[in-house]
Amino acid sequence: MKRLQLDHRRIAVAVTSLVVSMAAVVVLSGQDDPLVKSEPLPDVIARTQKEKPSFAKRQQDLLDARYDLSNRPAAGVTMTRGKAVQDGVRVKLPANTTWLQLAAMSPEEMKSKNAWPAGFLPLPHPHHEAGGMIFPKLLIDETTRQTGRDLTRFDLDFDLPDHLIPEFPAAVFLVTRPDLGDVSKGELITLDNFERLFKETLNPKQLEGLRLLLTPFPQQQFNVTEDRRSVKAHQGVACFDCHANGHTNAATHTVGDIRPNAFRHRIDTPSLRGVGVQRLFGSQRALKSIEDFTEFEQRAAYFDGDHTRAARKGVNPLERGSQVQFMGEFQNILDFPPAPKLNVFGRVDPALSAEAERRGEALFFGKAQCATCHPAPYYTDNLMHNLRTERFFATVTVNGRTAAADGPIKTFPLRGIKDSPPYLHDDRLLTLDDTVEFFNLVLGLKLLQEEKRDLVMFLRAL
Repeated sequence: MKRLQLDHRRIAVAVTSLVVSMAAVVVLSGQDDPLVKSEPLPDVIARTQKEKPSFAKRQQDLLDARYDLSNRPAAGVTMTRGKAVQDGVRVKLPANTTWLQLAAMSPEEMKSKNAWPAGFLPLPHPHHEAGGMIFPKLLIDETTRQTGRDLTRFDLDFDLPDHLIPEFPAAVFLVTRPDLGDVSKGELITLDNFERLFKETLNPKQLEGLRLLLTPFPQQQFNVTEDRRSVKAHQGVACFDCHANGHTNAATHTVGDIRPNAFRHRIDTPSLRGVGVQRLFGSQRALKSIEDFTEFEQRAAYFDGDHTRAARKGVNPLERGSQVQFMGEFQNILDFPPAPKLNVFGRVDPALSAEAERRGEALFFGKAQCATCHPAPYYTDNLMHNLRTERFFATVTVNGRTAAADGPIKTFPLRGIKDSPPYLHDDRLLTLDDTVEFFNLVLGLKLLQEEKRDLVMFLRAL
């Protein structure tokens, strides 16, 4: 009898535990699970579209306050396919301050006087609280025209003007066939045209890898669940939606590895040109090969670093030995654009370069200390460095983004850099001129005005 009573007690405890567990599941699925929407999708669309103009104005006001956004092309300087490179420093200085005065201040003095230019603070996502992938209209329109797949978000639009982002569509150069020049023939590569453009140029593995890079997979904002930001159920996002033509179109997102949300970095989409010489990948810089990046980025960045959402929204696991390897093989043959003024060591050829470019090179490898992190021939050391920009300003939250310590950031290759505006890991530097001014302050270089200009001329020749 005692044994029977004990068994009954065990059963009662087990049932109670099961009821509690089921209750927890109900609470989780009904309240805390972001995929179970308490607000119907039509209501979300109506609400966010009503809010959209105010957030767009907030971001535009911020950009106007920080930068000169005008279209000021540099004379005689273009990207590979002819788009004008923008000229001049665009970051606005604090009132009654000059660059010379700033360069004479210590970090502590700049911080105490609140003199650090606002344009050198981290740049928020177009709607930082909402976050997520957002694409320039040029990419949206051409993708829709070719494939019928619409990458428009109903809640927000991309924020930077077209003249301040890379040319579109970008040229494509292959390590395996440098004799062909731009193999894109001026087209945006999509599932609609890739075979026609590449069937005579790539081997079967590379062609299949390219197909997969152009294939949309479910993503946080673009999927078939009601927790999305597309009006209609969506196929998803392809690798080459951000890395258009194996380059970049300045599409942006927020990193998945940082919480709380206010501290998450806006992501600058890096170019995949020359990716075969790089050794650190992904928004978290935790991926050590192009194959790791290809396999795991969609599981992390695609779903804001939340594997539970990835599972619910339809993550597409890739097979390492065939699909991932094929995708990696194609990415590894994407080349940097030609640099006719450079010799085989990646240095300027005295016979082909201007005097200002040669002076800029001497500064790059000397006084400006750029080559410490960006050595020739590809101008990257494949490492990460902490610039400690928090020395210059007090922590502040602007448009939902808390500007504090950036932490270590990846050294990006500078080959072909004029084709890849805007700059730094979060797009805060709109031109190469801005970049030189930024590092002049961060590194305490005290460059003269003509030295800054010579450095820009050298960077444009890479």
